[in-house]
Amino acid sequence: MQYSKQNRALTLVWQALAAIVIVVAAALPAEALAQALPSLGEGDEMSLASERALGERIAAEIYRDPSYVQDPVLQDYVQGQLARLIQAALARGEMTAEMHERFAWKVMLVRDRTVNAFALPGGFFGVHLGLLAVVDAPEQLASVLAHELSHVTQRHIPRLIAQEKRQTPLMIGAMILGAIAATRSPDAGQALMVGGQALAVQNQLNFSRDMEREADRVGLALMQPAGFAPQGFVAMFDKLQAANRLNDNGSWPWLRSHPLTSQRIADMHARLPRDLAPPAPAPLTHLMAQARARVLMRPGVAQWRQWLEDGQDAELAARALPRRVTVRTQAVLAAMQLGEWKNARAALLLLQADLQGEAPALQQARWLGAELELAAGDAPAALKALGAASTEPTRAELLLRTRVLLANGQGAAMADALQTWVSLHPADGGAWQALSQIWRQDAQMLRAVRAEAEVQAAHYDYAGAVDRLRAGQDLARKSAGAQDYIEASIIDTRLAAVKSLLEEQTRERRLDD
Repeated sequence: MQYSKQNRALTLVWQALAAIVIVVAAALPAEALAQALPSLGEGDEMSLASERALGERIAAEIYRDPSYVQDPVLQDYVQGQLARLIQAALARGEMTAEMHERFAWKVMLVRDRTVNAFALPGGFFGVHLGLLAVVDAPEQLASVLAHELSHVTQRHIPRLIAQEKRQTPLMIGAMILGAIAATRSPDAGQALMVGGQALAVQNQLNFSRDMEREADRVGLALMQPAGFAPQGFVAMFDKLQAANRLNDNGSWPWLRSHPLTSQRIADMHARLPRDLAPPAPAPLTHLMAQARARVLMRPGVAQWRQWLEDGQDAELAARALPRRVTVRTQAVLAAMQLGEWKNARAALLLLQADLQGEAPALQQARWLGAELELAAGDAPAALKALGAASTEPTRAELLLRTRVLLANGQGAAMADALQTWVSLHPADGGAWQALSQIWRQDAQMLRAVRAEAEVQAAHYDYAGAVDRLRAGQDLARKSAGAQDYIEASIIDTRLAAVKSLLEEQTRERRLDD
């Protein structure tokens, strides 16, 4: 109850501040207002490069925020769904090859209990853990991602700028402030965005009604080609509509940013083909990801303890397999959060027994076992729990295996695999971070410093990357050997490239000041 009162108080404060911001902004001369907002390009439409640069600046703030979640298992799951939708959009001609090449197409997870997702300029997508916690099937999550993807592919922000040249800068400014503030306080961010949009587009946050309908229709058309049941789109709408009737506590901000209307819902129902087969039951891996998101939201000790007790309930054995998997996954993770290793291991054994014959889910349970032993401080047991490496490991497995081997003093065994990975995914900050730890453990300090610089660059902190690369140059002057010479040459080349990016970023910020 106290938490709810604090949220309402914060909301009122931020709404008042937002109103002040909008009033002041409205009173500014057009020239001053233009200087106070991000440079969005010239002409009737923002260029792809300008849109990407704007998105990077917002993403950099989110990466630096404590609410940003680095969980490779959930990241892989959501990014995999988005990748399928992107391929469908390419195949259908909804995005150009140039857009596909220039934009980031990155998912950022935010530790927040509210049900929300948002698209940023340049192909960045924010997903709250609260959304992952309530979607009952993959197609429901895919429907939200498809809708947000369609806002990007249809270039709704540049189109708004062209349609509403005077009002749109206010909306964009409020969106930027709100997206950053939302990572610290969802109420604050929501109030800022709603306040800014109220003046610009009559409480339609981010996009006009026509653009919302367009995102619905384009997003729905992506579902089947991407391998998702289109009914998921309607099921998610029905879930959101029910929440809109029953909840007005701020926990469903997606409803406020994408307000539903009966016409939109009816349109989606009408567009569903009539001969569709019923959707398949949610795979167990989805239920495990859903349970993981619930626990990692950090709802508090009381809730964790309740989930642990639910997993110990003797009557659970009589429940259906999906329910057992959900409850027992929650129990393992909750016990880990509580530091109750014995209870966590007991729940894991029951979960693994339930998953015999379910290969993908059983693999997830093995990884969970390795995480458990790592958290408990038993590195050899973590290595044993992890088992043999897959022939085609996912990013999550690569990073987890690296953590386990590092804990066992054997991190160098993963160096080649991770170097191959970053050569294909050079903007993967998590993989670069793992490489930096490997090279430090192997006393290859020059390589470690360069990898640390690449982490900063991947998160668009170009000033931080330049600092680390210069530190690498200083270290190289004190080093000797052929390998150090090669690494020093790479550092020199990367420093020139990152300095160029920093100069461009600095120029844009000066335009805003």
